[in-house]
Amino acid sequence: MVAIAIIAVLFTHLPTAQAEQAAQKRGSVTNLPIPRFVSLKTSEGNVRRGPSLRHRIDWVFKHPGMPLEIIGEFGHWRQVRDRDGVGGWVHYSLLSGVRTAIVDFDLSPLYNRADTESQIDAYLEAGVIARLDSCGLDWCRVKADGIRGWTLKSNLWGVRPNEVID
Repeated sequence: MVAIAIIAVLFTHLPTAQAEQAAQKRGSVTNLPIPRFVSLKTSEGNVRRGPSLRHRIDWVFKHPGMPLEIIGEFGHWRQVRDRDGVGGWVHYSLLSGVRTAIVDFDLSPLYNRADTESQIDAYLEAGVIARLDSCGLDWCRVKADGIRGWTLKSNLWGVRPNEVID
């Protein structure tokens, strides 16, 4: 009887997807998950040292659609970082919820289906920005330079390994 009670206690304390989601940090402004991925809406985006126009511009992002990870919020400002971990503060109006990813590995195959045995329609160069159509556990359907196809999620930066996008 005691062994059954101990097992029941162990099972009730196992993390579930709901418990993990509830424990995830939320933004103080948007109540959206932190960290989360977004993309640059404009062709230029000033990256500042702090969350206001009074703060110095450290650099300018110049790739529309570039995926960025939001790691903080303050008023109308979002603290972001790029694939290299470089970051700063960007005004929220420069960001979009459209999901994109950067190809991390040169000549990543773009398959016709989510299957390594299917036809390869193209090869993606490292640094290409692709729009995410959907992602399963291992594969993402992407669009890059007008070509749609499937690539392994592990080839991309801008989507979490356990993230599913419909």
